[in-house]
Amino acid sequence: MGAVIAQNIVTALRAHTTLTLAYTDAEGPQACAVLYAVTAESSLVFVTSPTTRHGRALSAGPATAETPETPVAFTVQADGQEWTTLTGVQGRGRVRRLAEGSVERAAGWAAYTERFPFVTQDARLGAALAATALWELRPDWLRLIDNGLEFGWKEEWPGPARG
Repeated sequence: MGAVIAQNIVTALRAHTTLTLAYTDAEGPQACAVLYAVTAESSLVFVTSPTTRHGRALSAGPATAETPETPVAFTVQADGQEWTTLTGVQGRGRVRRLAEGSVERAAGWAAYTERFPFVTQDARLGAALAATALWELRPDWLRLIDNGLEFGWKEEWPGPARG
């Protein structure tokens, strides 16, 4: 990914399982929640059908030959937190669908099923999810918020160096 993400931020990403993904399509801005896993490279992977609204938007996003990913924003946090101890991650990045049969997809699927072992414990669910699209979100900016340390405490990762 270029620059190493601070361990505090990676730890916060690994502490949660649900990501709220914000994107834009022809109908306007929208958000959805997806289960995600963190890969060894600190990218985030999630499963969704390309026929959902967000799957269509990610597939048809403003990607170009130079940047074949769709830009998104996202948040990660647990539900039901008190404001005095609220912790979570805000981010921006780019999403792309991982190609069937690719090494990247195999590694992403391994991270996903390790995080959510119930997927492979139910043969029908496992087969259905394995047959759908696996997406990778590569962050290019992250902000960790941790009110438990101090109200409004933040740590930012500015993203990989641009060449």
